[in-house]
Parts: sequence; C-alpha cells; structure tokens
Amino acid sequence: MEPTDSLQYQQFMERINRGDRIEAEDWMPDDYRQQLIRLISMHGISEIMGALPEKEWVPKAPTLFRKLAIMAKVQDEMGHGQLLIRVAEDLMAPLGKNREDLMEDLFTGRLKFHNVFHMATPTWADAGVIGWLVDGAAIITQGMSLSCSYGPYARALARIVEEEGFHIQHGESICMELAEGTPVQRQMLQESLERWWPALLMFFGPPEGNQLSTHQQKNLDYKIRSKTNEELRQKFLTKYVPRIRSLGLVIPDPTLSQDPVTKVWQYAQPDWTLFRQIVNNQGPRSQARLGLRQMSYQEGQWVRRVLAMTTPAAV
Repeated sequence: MEPTDSLQYQQFMERINRGDRIEAEDWMPDDYRQQLIRLISMHGISEIMGALPEKEWVPKAPTLFRKLAIMAKVQDEMGHGQLLIRVAEDLMAPLGKNREDLMEDLFTGRLKFHNVFHMATPTWADAGVIGWLVDGAAIITQGMSLSCSYGPYARALARIVEEEGFHIQHGESICMELAEGTPVQRQMLQESLERWWPALLMFFGPPEGNQLSTHQQKNLDYKIRSKTNEELRQKFLTKYVPRIRSLGLVIPDPTLSQDPVTKVWQYAQPDWTLFRQIVNNQGPRSQARLGLRQMSYQEGQWVRRVLAMTTPAAV
C-alpha cells in the first residue's frame, strides 16, 4: 500500500476532494482499487444471483402478461451483472485477474453476494416484494453511487438506475393487485412482507460502529459513496413505510416510529449475527442458488472456449 504522505497519494486525494472523476487508466492507490473491486464485483455478482429468486417464478407467473414482465426483469438483471463485471475486470486487469477469478471467488465463498438473494421465494407475493421493496432499496443505494468518484462505475449506474425504476413499478403493480385482491391474496402479501422485513433492514449493511461495517469509512473518504448505511436505511424507511401502510399492510415491528421533530426512525435492530451467517452462504437458499450458478457456468464453458478461439476477423 502506498504511504499516505507520498506526493502521489496526496495529489490523488486532492483530485478526489475537488470532485474529479477517476478513470480506469489513471493512477490510483492500491487501497482505492481494492475497495472498488470489492464493491463492484459484489454488486455485479449480486445482480446475477438476484435474478435467480425471480427466475423461479417465470414458469409459475399467474398470467402471460406477468410471465413476460418477470422474464424481461430477469434479463435486465443479468445484463446489469455483466455490465458491472466488465467494469470490475478493468480494475482487476493490472493485478493479472479476470472474470474467471471472480467466478472462482464466488464458488469458493471469497466473494459474497447480497443478503436478500439468499432468501426463499415460496409465493408469488415474494416476486412482488422483491421488485417493489428490494429493488426500491437498491435504487436508493445506487442513486447515492451516481456521484461515485470512479467514473466507469458511476456511468454504468446511470443506465442501471433508469432500468431499476421500471422494475420497481413492476413489483409495486404486483403488490397493489394482491393488496386489492381476495383475503387469501392479501394474506399472502402480508406474510411475504413479514418474511422479507428483516432482510430489507439488513440490505443497507450494519450501522456505524458495528464490527461488520469495516469498509464504510474508507469508501466515504474516497468518495466512492456519500452516505452511511444508516442514512440510506433512514431514507428507505421514510420513503416506503407510508406506502406499505397505505396498502393496509402491517409492518412486523411494533417499535417502528418516527420522531416528529428529527424525522429519525426508531426500529427493532435485525439480527446482525444472522446477517453474517447469510452472507457467508448459510442462508435459506444459498447453496441451491450457488449450485445452479456453478452448473450454468460449467455448462457454458464450451461457449467461452469457442469465443476465445475466434479471431476478431472471423467474427
């Protein structure tokens, strides 16, 4: 790691502090590069793994319209993952690494994916909650990162955020239809909310001071991010609690309240020990989804091999 008192490092931080965008070919400290690789590779893999819970509902969607919509959403998420992995590859190339290494890290547990995508989706309401609330949480985080100091990531996010807006509408439409449906449909939606609420709170990561939140301050200093985990969680609660309640749903937290003066939400802390277990691939569907991803990757090996042998002239 470069000494922080070196002239090169100080000049780099001057660029960061005045709001310059760093590009892939620019000099950057090793620590900055590693923070970006960790964040962007996790984000990219989470987009791909995040398509799998909804993929389970493609053949079971209740109407042709819903089937087409969720198929399009799955396709979008896979595209987001490929875009972000390409951004990560540019950062990994000077280290002699590529996406093969990234996928190996996923399969061996060194690379984590987002806690929400380890969860089970036993009902159609889960597809709605993922689209509305999980993607709603994601767009809050990604919207913050539009100001990221690393240019390629910020530009990739501009496209992703635009498409995520349609995903939220897709999920909200499902939830509204269920909320206005039969008592059985309403109950299915309520049970889905209860199932997903702790994972939604965990989505933004542990609060400051929690030993699990080890990279937050570095990312703030490097302007890779501009808000803390808790600030993002508060923004989510402010935006979505009234909307959830407007559908007649009951949020499974009797302590949830907002200070009328400070507007800060008080809520029951989720189990952060469980969070650690989930992101370490001990969640309800962790192994099944990793197994599916690994099988798909292995079955596609021949395609990658053929493409690697094909010259640009032949293409």
